[in-house]
Amino acid sequence: MTRMRLRLTAALPLILLTATATGCGDAGTDPRSDGVRPTREAEGFCPLPEDDRPAPTPCVTEDWNARLKENHAYREPMPITAEQKAEAAPRAKALAAALAELADTGTTEDALRAAAAEAIGMTPEQIEVLGTGFAPLRKVKVGGGEGRVCVNGAVDGSGHADAEVVGRSADGACLPLTGH
Repeated sequence: MTRMRLRLTAALPLILLTATATGCGDAGTDPRSDGVRPTREAEGFCPLPEDDRPAPTPCVTEDWNARLKENHAYREPMPITAEQKAEAAPRAKALAAALAELADTGTTEDALRAAAAEAIGMTPEQIEVLGTGFAPLRKVKVGGGEGRVCVNGAVDGSGHADAEVVGRSADGACLPLTGH
């Protein structure tokens, strides 16, 4: 094998990897992004409120709480319309009733998923569960939905059950994430 052919054979996988990697991650085709492409990078820090200089657009705030809120924006629920909320309200009521019944008797995680799925018209595999107190049912959250609309329910530490209709979070979950 010639020296040139050997170099080409060694370089070809790197060239293909580079070409493949640069074509990935198009936010405009991500179904969670609604086709909106990300804005350009920040050009600098925002001036303090008492400073009358023009701010670079976009800019990075020096306010820690504002930066923290922006960093956790993916956890915020997406907006839903009043019609979407009203349409899902009967499913929230049915979920609250199912959770209240299970809170009195206790259950297993599989049975909880099945009851929640039946109440909101989904399959058990589509139900999210947070918590481990099943016998009796305490401090547990369940949720599921389609599109942007989620029906979430919870049983608190005293056994009180409740449910609500909310928008799905930007990262695709119905239940709020915990931790970092």
